[in-house]
Amino acid sequence: MPSLGLVTLVVRDYDEAIAFYCDAVGFELLEDTRLDDGKHWVVVAPRGARESALLLARAVTGEQADRVGDQTGGRVGWFLNTDAFDRDYARMQAAGVVFEEAPRRETYGTVAVFRDLYGNRWDLIQLNG
Repeated sequence: MPSLGLVTLVVRDYDEAIAFYCDAVGFELLEDTRLDDGKHWVVVAPRGARESALLLARAVTGEQADRVGDQTGGRVGWFLNTDAFDRDYARMQAAGVVFEEAPRRETYGTVAVFRDLYGNRWDLIQLNG
């Protein structure tokens, strides 16, 4: 059965992206392999997640650099599921993650939109049930 493996997120700098996703959001660094021409193969994922992860890819062209922070045209593009919304919301806020709104209760669960260090929009979400 196929599964979604990696999703590319174009970043400005490897080290700052690793620091944000690992220190502020709470992901773990799964791989940071140096390649030719100063490139890296950097994979981060929520702790314990093994099916899907982010490939942090440093922008190397002007066109790629233009996409950093606006890869989805301003829409929420990523959904970070949690089993303990209040815990993760408080931890992320304390680590400097900027939330656009207070948590809200929806029919499907509890959610709040946050921005990554580049301005990409994410949902922190705890689904009902």
